[in-house]
Amino acid sequence: MRKTLLALSAAGLMAAPALAQTQDIVDTATAAGSFSTLLAAAEAAGLVETLKGDGPYTVFAPTDAAFAALPKGTVEDLLKPENKAKLTEILTYHVVPGEVMSSDLTEGMKAATVEGGELTVSLEGGPKVNGIAISQPDVDASNGVIHVIDGVLMPES
Repeated sequence: MRKTLLALSAAGLMAAPALAQTQDIVDTATAAGSFSTLLAAAEAAGLVETLKGDGPYTVFAPTDAAFAALPKGTVEDLLKPENKAKLTEILTYHVVPGEVMSSDLTEGMKAATVEGGELTVSLEGGPKVNGIAISQPDVDASNGVIHVIDGVLMPES
């Protein structure tokens, strides 16, 4: 059943703009089918209800492949209850208050994160945040926007 659901939702990000009026950030990411690690982490950190809230939020969302590229054991370690504070710090570093569309991005732009740190945007060679490529910008949701990124952002703490 899960494989069927994932197969059916593989094109979810492409359809997401059409669903934006009814699906929040969490539901949009769930429908996409490539953010199960991010969603599991948000659940472990207690952030799901926040990301389902009014917003608006801009989420730089790492794919499952981005999490898989981390050193072996990193994700499993972060998902342990005793590491909830560190996990929350990392996840909130991926969220910017307000809705920032790709057309709003400028070279060298700084964006304050919910975590309290700052992200830096570069545009040369395609849009990037802290040097990580934005592979699919502007996935609209009812309470903000998702920018799909090819890596996991780590706060400087």
